[in-house]
Amino acid sequence: MIDIKLIREHPEIVKESNKKRGYSTEEVDNLLKLDKEWRDLKEEVDKLRSRRNKISEEINLAKKQGRNAKEIIEEAKAIPGKLADKEKLMKEKEESREKIWREIPNIIDKSVPVGDATKNKVVESHGKTKKQQEGHAEIMEALDLIDTQKASDVAASRFYYLKGDLVRLNQAIINYALDFLKKKGFTLMQPPYMLRKEILEGALPFGAFGEMIYKIQDEDLYLIGTAEHALNAYHFNETIELPKRYAGFSSCFRKEAGAHGKDTKGIFRIHQFEKVEQFVFCKPEDSWKEFDLILNNTKEMFKAMEIPFRLIVLASGDTGRVPTKTIDFEGWFPSQNDYRELASCSNCLDYQARRSNIKYMDKGELKFANTLNNTAIATERMMCCIVENNVQKDGSIKIPKALWKYTGFKKIESKKKK
Repeated sequence: MIDIKLIREHPEIVKESNKKRGYSTEEVDNLLKLDKEWRDLKEEVDKLRSRRNKISEEINLAKKQGRNAKEIIEEAKAIPGKLADKEKLMKEKEESREKIWREIPNIIDKSVPVGDATKNKVVESHGKTKKQQEGHAEIMEALDLIDTQKASDVAASRFYYLKGDLVRLNQAIINYALDFLKKKGFTLMQPPYMLRKEILEGALPFGAFGEMIYKIQDEDLYLIGTAEHALNAYHFNETIELPKRYAGFSSCFRKEAGAHGKDTKGIFRIHQFEKVEQFVFCKPEDSWKEFDLILNNTKEMFKAMEIPFRLIVLASGDTGRVPTKTIDFEGWFPSQNDYRELASCSNCLDYQARRSNIKYMDKGELKFANTLNNTAIATERMMCCIVENNVQKDGSIKIPKALWKYTGFKKIESKKKK
């Protein structure tokens, strides 16, 4: 959440940010209205509570002095009812205020291009691109590396069986990323694959995201869509020492509703996938330094995967509600003659820490931490990119050198007759 003090004192900043994102400013006005009503009620409640505490003394004093205490006694009898009514109304206003407050997106950073996705800006490009006709799905199927038809029969569309050397390649990418980040000083974590709604709401506005993830029937549990939310939750309601840097490995589950065309083939856009996620808790003054750190980590790993890729600063209208700024990593897919998203690096400032009550001590004062996240590697999408860029004329797949010690082989052999 955004600091309520900022919203009260500088609503124009929040409104301008909302405009840049393409959102209405009405919710800011509604929040301020409810906030004022809540504060006015709180003042009345505080006065009634104070009066309730003093009135017994006045009654006793009146009796001691021989004065008629009837009016004071009548006032004392009326206070509990008035207080209950005011407290109930105050709670209702607070809940309504909280609901709107938690949905207001983070303040967009000044460096972010303004506009929709057409205003996304390329800031770096790496590697040499090429073209080809076959996509990853056709290549993998020809090598008997995936079976999406059987997975569809036993589960649903956009599930898969990984087979043979692709299983080894998947594990190799995961182990490479974990070793890489461990050497960088990150603590390795494998989080719970399910979280309660309250915990998820500590990481992001639940609204639209709640429709993207799977709920466990009859339980207050949801399958995680990313390790980010589980890593944020690790310090829920805690005061911690900073910085803390985590590398979380997990399976992730998303409904991916609305996907169509080439994305429904193979293992690019699927309901279940593996991902290694970087997550950092830090002090506000170190926030952008940590952003560069995790950004460069992913850049190093992508270079080691021997794929062409580029970095994109997302425009304000294409940035999620939680980050103040996001840079996407896009890999080149020769069959589509286009770059596709493989990873995202985001600075969320204190937005998540406020929602999750994660603080640190600074010179005797409790302050909210900053949080940052970056996909190190989403393995299924990375394998799609590696396969398309490294397929050889004989149909074999060349394995990036950085993965050789993890795979135990340098290429996936072709099924073509020699």
